[in-house]
Amino acid sequence: MRSLRIGQRLISDDSPCFVIAEIGSNHGGDVPTACDMVRIAAATGADAVKFQCRDNRTLYSDALLNQAYENENSYGKTYGEHRAALELTDAGLMTCGMVAEQSRVACFATAFDEVSADRIVKLGMPAIKIASGGLTDLPLLAYVAGLDVPIILSTGGGTLRDIARAVNTLGRRSDRVAILHCTAAYPVRDFAELNLKCIATLRDEYPEFVIGWSGHDSGIAMAVMAYTLGARIIEKHFTLNRASKGTDHAFSLEPSGLTKLCRDLKRAHDALGDGVKRYYPSEVGPIAKMRRRELPDGSLQITGEKDAPSSDRLSQAEVA
Repeated sequence: MRSLRIGQRLISDDSPCFVIAEIGSNHGGDVPTACDMVRIAAATGADAVKFQCRDNRTLYSDALLNQAYENENSYGKTYGEHRAALELTDAGLMTCGMVAEQSRVACFATAFDEVSADRIVKLGMPAIKIASGGLTDLPLLAYVAGLDVPIILSTGGGTLRDIARAVNTLGRRSDRVAILHCTAAYPVRDFAELNLKCIATLRDEYPEFVIGWSGHDSGIAMAVMAYTLGARIIEKHFTLNRASKGTDHAFSLEPSGLTKLCRDLKRAHDALGDGVKRYYPSEVGPIAKMRRRELPDGSLQITGEKDAPSSDRLSQAEVA
């Protein structure tokens, strides 16, 4: 059976969906805001919150860091200043982690480079996320594979060959790796590009691995569909205000949306059931009003009896 443990949660085909609220950089570099987002995400019913970690000097060239970056979403005059303003310090991430522990949600982060992966492990986070951009970064994948923590791998912009190479680099550890279908557009505007049937493709291709979906669409309906197709991890971007400054807010879920998403995913888990057709106690009254039964004179009539019609009467043990 495919399964993966993150923190206190065991994720499997039979488990409720593991919902990740992707805070990313939507905190705007402000630790109190980040902590508020953790608390609110936990209150909505999310199972985890996720941040992003970048070592800018390792990840970006000097030319890019010094490039002008003045626009409506910029937090600095250069791209380097912008990225630095959005990067939480170790102390900030530790504070968020303590709030998450108090709120009983898992707290981890995306590692965009090896230095950041080390930070995540040092901070005691229970998992590392690899973004779609890291799918073909074999040195990074090989490095995180050696850290012996659960890895959640996004696959946006990749082919099955790319995914196979990444999974092989990670060591094909089904107890340590989850694979998320993803479309790496921010946001996805053409719903056909979501291609949710890829969830089933990945489940067939990797029968021992937990499969999930990282959604960059607006709304919650597609996430429920992804769960019914077999995604057991759902990641959605989260914000306190979709009109806030920043590139990710517009397609993120606000607290009310995340609450509805968590509610509907829990309902979906219950509603799928076990596939055994049975007769429920709640059906007895309505069926008595709708189904005809044969009377002694041979006529058929709806009697209104508070019992199942004689032709379909089940013992109490058979009514589940």
